[in-house]
Amino acid sequence: MARRARDVYTEWRGGTCRVKWWSGDYHDDGRKRFESKGGFTDEDEAYDYGLDKMSEIRAGTNVPNRDGRTLMTDWLDDWLSAMDHAHLTEKGYRSKVEAHIRPYFKRTAVGDIDVIAYRAFRKHIYGKVGEGTAKNTMMVLGMVLDDAVPRLIKSSPVERKRKRGKYKKATRERKRDVLPQIVEQLARNAEIMFGYPGYVFVWTMATTGMRPAELYGLTREYSYPSWPASDLRLDPDEEERYEEDMERYGAGDGLMSAIRVERQVQHKDGKLQFFPPKYGSYRTLVVPPFLADMLVKVQEGHDSRWVFPAISGGCLGSVAFDTAYWRPIADGAPARKGPGVRRPRAEIPAVPTFKGKRMYLLRHAHKAWLDEDGHPRFAVESRMGHEVPGVEGTYSSVTVAMERAIMKTMQERWERLQELFEAHGSGAVSHSFPS
Repeated sequence: MARRARDVYTEWRGGTCRVKWWSGDYHDDGRKRFESKGGFTDEDEAYDYGLDKMSEIRAGTNVPNRDGRTLMTDWLDDWLSAMDHAHLTEKGYRSKVEAHIRPYFKRTAVGDIDVIAYRAFRKHIYGKVGEGTAKNTMMVLGMVLDDAVPRLIKSSPVERKRKRGKYKKATRERKRDVLPQIVEQLARNAEIMFGYPGYVFVWTMATTGMRPAELYGLTREYSYPSWPASDLRLDPDEEERYEEDMERYGAGDGLMSAIRVERQVQHKDGKLQFFPPKYGSYRTLVVPPFLADMLVKVQEGHDSRWVFPAISGGCLGSVAFDTAYWRPIADGAPARKGPGVRRPRAEIPAVPTFKGKRMYLLRHAHKAWLDEDGHPRFAVESRMGHEVPGVEGTYSSVTVAMERAIMKTMQERWERLQELFEAHGSGAVSHSFPS
């Protein structure tokens, strides 16, 4: 005998019982839309299941059957189309979805991805790609599944707080102290690779902590000695800052030499374009006197809009910098000479500290230098383009005294390097100041 209550009833079909409940929706003709679940062998169990579903509907936590059966590939389409992130972030998320997540879950319904399916994918991806790629892929999958709640699944299967399985200690990239003489060797190698702009490029990264794409996209308008007078002033809401910059920075007496980080370059739709700096980290970076002199000299030596042009004269962002430039600079390369060689160059010696290492570690080295010199945490993090959370981030500011102290300690490192060369009889570096 079938059991019935308002909007819930059971019925036997063959040897199993099915329960039906009102979904809370209506058909176009006004009839109530019911959902069902079969396969029960106990009628009371089936009936209680229907009552539980009605309770979920009233509480707003129910996932309709038709939504729970949505294929993961369809949900990924919706999720990707709704993204609203910076260009590089979206590009990275889309890459992980298309390369790893979609192929694996292509024929799987979102509602079928439970904690076991999640763990299976985690084991699969860590066995297929490197740890960094696997970690980023799991992060993206976690966001995809979290955003499916409560529309497609009642709760996310993503495991975060409770860790199970074999313990694995987090690995950190091994770093070594980066002394000024190591930076100098990298700079000299870069000069062999792409001329004096290469030499200044390396020292600029080491003494400002700029990100590579910010350096690639640095134009004269935002570099000493032209900035801030040459600022494009693209934001009408920043008029007050523009005027303050004119009082604080520049090439005149009493002003501080500085670079303004307003943009970076990245590829989009096959074209190199300007984008805001990572995390919107717009910032002003004071530079020590030795670097200010280098910036003047390097811009006097070419007519490119880019402060650090590529060998071809274009933007460094348009070349495969990591492989074509940085690897020879850090790892060394044989000389290029003889008939038929288009661009002859001297042998490039390897720099052991950076052999096989990322150029980004120069940015890390700058942070270590600032910490060693005892600068305030807020001034350090602001210079690196990091946001300081909490009360410290709300109430602190970077003062003129803090900026002058940073200029002073960076200059002192350079001067100690010159003393080191002189003490060893090799003479001061020829690029100290413009002739």
